[in-house]
Amino acid sequence: MAAIPDELYNVKFAAYFDSMKELYILDQKFKVICDAYCASTAKTELYKDRSEKNYRRKMKFENLSRELEEEILFYIMRNR
Repeated sequence: MAAIPDELYNVKFAAYFDSMKELYILDQKFKVICDAYCASTAKTELYKDRSEKNYRRKMKFENLSRELEEEILFYIMRNR
């Protein structure tokens, strides 16, 4: 059984956590979306405290994280 990544334990997903756990374990497409979100969130944190030179990279991953958050919530709502 796959463990839910720590990045998914956040306020944005709190109301859907039970559905997320089930989908993450049973639905490969949902797992891929969640894993991409987790990777993007980690990259955002990595570039957060770096120089201005990395600002574009940080913004890229921050925007991707937001898009993936929306995708995750949409997926949950569609598959409830």
